Amino acid sequence: MANIANKQMICEVLMEAAKKDKDIVVLCSDSRGSASATPFANAFPEQFVEVGIAEQDLVGIAAGMARVGKRTFPMSPACFIAARSYEQCKVDVAYSHTNVKLVGISGGVSYGALGMSHHSAQDIACMASIPGMRVYLPSDCNQTRKLMEVLVKDNEPAYIRVGRNAVDPVYSEDNVPFEMDKATWVCKGEDVAIVACGEMVLYAKQAAEILKQKGISATVLDMYCVKPFDKAAVIEAARHAKAVISVEEHSPFGGLGSMVAQTVAENCPKKCVTMSLPDEPVITGNSKEVFAYYKLTGEGIAAKAEELLNG
Repeated sequence: MANIANKQMICEVLMEAAKKDKDIVVLCSDSRGSASATPFANAFPEQFVEVGIAEQDLVGIAAGMARVGKRTFPMSPACFIAARSYEQCKVDVAYSHTNVKLVGISGGVSYGALGMSHHSAQDIACMASIPGMRVYLPSDCNQTRKLMEVLVKDNEPAYIRVGRNAVDPVYSEDNVPFEMDKATWVCKGEDVAIVACGEMVLYAKQAAEILKQKGISATVLDMYCVKPFDKAAVIEAARHAKAVISVEEHSPFGGLGSMVAQTVAENCPKKCVTMSLPDEPVITGNSKEVFAYYKLTGEGIAAKAEELLNG
């Protein structure tokens, strides 16, 4: 299979499932093109709802349909579904315990030059803080398939954040280690533990390869399941390392880095730093340019690891 964007993989899994399950419904907020959901809308018009640019209604309608037995997947830019619709996500979905899978597309800084209004650097923190809301950031299309194959069958609320474009695969199509709600061990080492989520996992893996060439062994932990957070995996990784680094496409507050730091501090204190977007509007540029500027790259992560180990 050719490498495709995570959002396209989500649509493919939903189309496969919708053939057998007529209760699966996709909803969009004038976002079917951005969400790669046009093929679904064309193939299953009776299982597709176009709400228009009304994200609060999008979530509310999805929750209402879920109350009468539908399995709903509202898809909208992460910057809007996690901010403009926050009260509906909290009350109509999580508190009401409706079977709604919120899909935040073009997450993080995917929208690049559109700026802060279209960036979602707070969504991990705000969604993870809602009781009953699971939060997932798959790292590539192959892991996205595994995750979605579980989510189309379960009945619990969830928020899934994916980027806009295709990313290089972390896993091969025929080798995708996956256990629901358990972090994936990409590689194991004894010098530094790197915990990452979403698109940052690829760069963490690249950092481990760079460090290996310098005689430094690194663990890379793919925390695609930001919530429920796999504390046991982080503790194990930290206990077998001299330092811990978390890497995320998110604000430095309340996201993966905060969870990792809290877990390490409480269970196995040692050097621990967070690599993230800054607490300010980010520079203008595409995702790769933004990542490079803030050193959220294989080279940047490797350099931070060396700094920690030599400090």
